Amino acid sequence: MHYFPIRHVVRGFAALTLLISLNARAQDDVYPAPAYKGKLYITGGTIHIGNGQVIEGGTIAVDNGKIVQVGQNIAVPAGSGSDVKIVDAKGRQIYPGLILPVTDLGLKEIANGVRGSNDYEELGDLNPNVRAIVAYNTDSKIINTLKGNGILLASVTPQGGTISGSSSVVQLDAWNWEDAAYRMDGAIHLHMPSFIVRPRRFGRRAGPEAPSDPAKEALAKVEEMKAFFREAKGYLQTSPHKETNLKFEAVKGLFSKQQKLFVHGDQVKQMLVAVDFAKEFGFEVVIVGGSESWLIAPLLKANNIAVILGQQHALPTTEDDDFDQPYKTPALLQKAGVLFALNDDHDEARYRNLMFNAGTAAAYGLTKEQALQAITLNAARILGIDDRAGSLEAGKDANIVISSGDLLDMRTSIVEHAYIQGREVGLDNKQTQLYHRYMHKYGLTPTP
Repeated sequence: MHYFPIRHVVRGFAALTLLISLNARAQDDVYPAPAYKGKLYITGGTIHIGNGQVIEGGTIAVDNGKIVQVGQNIAVPAGSGSDVKIVDAKGRQIYPGLILPVTDLGLKEIANGVRGSNDYEELGDLNPNVRAIVAYNTDSKIINTLKGNGILLASVTPQGGTISGSSSVVQLDAWNWEDAAYRMDGAIHLHMPSFIVRPRRFGRRAGPEAPSDPAKEALAKVEEMKAFFREAKGYLQTSPHKETNLKFEAVKGLFSKQQKLFVHGDQVKQMLVAVDFAKEFGFEVVIVGGSESWLIAPLLKANNIAVILGQQHALPTTEDDDFDQPYKTPALLQKAGVLFALNDDHDEARYRNLMFNAGTAAAYGLTKEQALQAITLNAARILGIDDRAGSLEAGKDANIVISSGDLLDMRTSIVEHAYIQGREVGLDNKQTQLYHRYMHKYGLTPTP
């Protein structure tokens, strides 16, 4: 059932014209790659496994889309054939495909001004039955720009209301959402109400007045959410039912631990309530945002609560924080033993800078391999796909990125090849097409 009806109507001739012009030069010649059933050998490169291990001059052997061997001294056929491909990666850096752990990719095309291109939220406050996967648009012009930067998997996430619905992991080279689905409905997303009102840094924004007692109102909202989950628990413990409650049925996986509860919040008080949810209901809880998570890192570790940090290239949360606190937080969580992943939710950059966020973290306390793990294996563990993705290990899908330089360094990060489940995917996109178009127009030589 499609729980994301597109109900926005593009108003005005100007908006319609904009949509037509955007699609007039769409990347219609960029096709999803067909499945490759043969053997693939990537040889000679520096292999970053994703778990902290690095192999110099190693080989990755792939069979029918699965990694079967990784290491040195692996026998490689003498030459390529119809069912064998050999890629010489000497002098190159080889990485697991990067994972964007929370995003509205494929749900939001043009952030401001064109409502008809957005389908990321539903009416109402409690919508656990909303499924982002069925609204995921594989024809989004943003998707291919991410592949070109090494991002091969993403968890598409609904927004709006207190309980927004379920997110699903997709691979970024598909004809439709059914093809794209990598793991469906793995998490339910809850947006924790704010317990404090902080002053705006750049003046007052238009909108409703701040509550006179935000903590009181937040606690009331928390009790409302707890009441919902208590009712759902009671409903799920009884059967048969005369009528099916779609909202209660949608959270069944939380109680059976087949789903995780992703709690969005940055404040310490919001995260303390999330810990309380984990204790009362037995949910597996993940904090999303968590800019103040470093303040309670030992508590999060003790309760096995993971963190997906929000936009790292940002101002500190409070005026009393160190100016570089967002850059240092990953290292503090690493030191405390908290499982964490990095994210990029920047609307203007459109999520392309995930690896550079990791590079910044590496400059502020993490090692390069720890930073890489925060956007590969750690993200896979949090999303529940680490048995298939997140590292270059035998038995996992061959989601592989080959770069001419350090993938986390903006100066040298140039992705030359990318593979999803063993098939080489195209790296062309709207931006590269425009680059070559105007280089041709002015008689210039494109950079390889």
